[in-house]
Amino acid sequence: MDLNIIEGRFAPSEDNKCAIASDGMVSTAFPQATQAGVDMLRKGGNAIDAACAAAFALGVCEPQASGLGGQSHAILHFQGKTIALDGSSRVPSLAHLDQIVGNHQLIKGHRATTVPSTPAVLGYLHFRYGSLDWSAILQPAIQLASDGYRITQLQHDLQKRELKSFLKIPGQSGAQYFLKEGKRAYEVGDLFKQPDLARLLEKIAWHGVKAFYTGSVAEQIDQDMRQHGGFLRAEDLAHIPWPVERKPLRRNYRSIKVFTCPPPSAGRTLLLMLQILKYLPPHLLLERDPKSFHFIAEAFRKALLNHKERPFDPNVYPQLPDDKKLLSSDYARRLSASICDVIDASLPSQDIYPSQYDTTHLSVMDNQGNAIGITQSIELVYGSKTAATGLGFLYNNYMSSLEFNDPSHPYYLRPNAIPWSSVAPIICFYKDKLWLVAGSPGSERIFSTMSQFLFHIVDGGMPISQAMTYPRFHCSVGGTLSIEADRFPPEVLDYLQSAGYKMDLREPYSFYLGAVHAALKCQTSTLFQGVAEIRRDGSAAGVSNLYGSV
Repeated sequence: MDLNIIEGRFAPSEDNKCAIASDGMVSTAFPQATQAGVDMLRKGGNAIDAACAAAFALGVCEPQASGLGGQSHAILHFQGKTIALDGSSRVPSLAHLDQIVGNHQLIKGHRATTVPSTPAVLGYLHFRYGSLDWSAILQPAIQLASDGYRITQLQHDLQKRELKSFLKIPGQSGAQYFLKEGKRAYEVGDLFKQPDLARLLEKIAWHGVKAFYTGSVAEQIDQDMRQHGGFLRAEDLAHIPWPVERKPLRRNYRSIKVFTCPPPSAGRTLLLMLQILKYLPPHLLLERDPKSFHFIAEAFRKALLNHKERPFDPNVYPQLPDDKKLLSSDYARRLSASICDVIDASLPSQDIYPSQYDTTHLSVMDNQGNAIGITQSIELVYGSKTAATGLGFLYNNYMSSLEFNDPSHPYYLRPNAIPWSSVAPIICFYKDKLWLVAGSPGSERIFSTMSQFLFHIVDGGMPISQAMTYPRFHCSVGGTLSIEADRFPPEVLDYLQSAGYKMDLREPYSFYLGAVHAALKCQTSTLFQGVAEIRRDGSAAGVSNLYGSV
């Protein structure tokens, strides 16, 4: 692994998808959120201050993916220590299965929401690790909600796609807030203002994060839920879902050390995938031979099957023994050796678990040696399609991530249970020096997006700018192969189809195949590099930007 090549060939871009700076770096899925983070660094704040400001701002300008009504997980490196933060939401106390008729109630509507944890996570991060005033952290989000932002092509397209789902909800509260005149998609370039959300953010800024979980806000949420048959109550909110600090999982991949989040996150799936790749013939990761994509697709299937078949809740089940076995070199070597020239017929041939969820990720580094990656979500695109009346945020639909058939399952739906998560943010070290923080949305495709990003860098010698834009694919356990079809040679597509994969041909630079947001501290210079996914709306920028601006 030659850092002179990887870091030296980085290409900044005029569209701010790729940036270089001298004093820290912020990468998020929306330019105004990136600017919020940069503003905190310029005020003298650290990476955690910048990340919290950016996260609140994302909840305003990327409402289809995250917000106050969702949940957040994080990995951070602060003053020499690396920490995973489990920000799981909780199932409301009234949510018993005998109250639910069909799992459709867990996908959309007021009954689909868990107790939101994002405000608690951001409040905890700032209290424990931040340095700026709390009100300063929320100011960019307040201004953004009050003044508005311009609707993007992606948001217009997603609103059109989700239009019927919005309008099917009794009361259409989500549609009233997030559709134009409550009945159609906003046009590209329309100014979108959120005055109710601005007032709520102001209240949180002045009275602290507890203002979201107690008092008049909790009473409004309680009343809204009672009116629409939801489970969430003021008593659930009063038991604030503060995050839990956990020991991160760690494995070596070639020359780097990769740290990621343990369960209920899916970091171990990513690490298992990287371990399998270590034992594949090296040329398979570097060549664009059709057989190479078959071997990598089979590795995706085996890693994902282990994730689905070996779930556990760390609050209930012991974690360490299982992870030692699952992530052992011997186990990865056996899985790697089991991949051959034909598709593995012993793996499931059908996909039981549909995956149409959305999330967002942000990455921040400061010039003090700190870094943080936050992956936050409201689960489905536009969450439960219901909004908190008078408060202006979307409720999540994380109830859909719980098991409702098998009572022995660790994530069986029960009061105070936590949802199963697919997030896998990473922090990487090169020769024990902080080097990279990165993450992606994409539900079960997160681990495949992140593993491709990493092996293109580490094995392929690509700069992060090239690794982010490189063609992507994913394979489900059941053999459905999603691929940016026009970006792969026709002979590759023909080979994979003839091998037995069910081909899911996606558009170039597909929204479906993840969105890497990463920041890198150069080891060959004093600079920072950042990338924001070309497949989404974001930007990367830092303090003392050397190329372009937010």
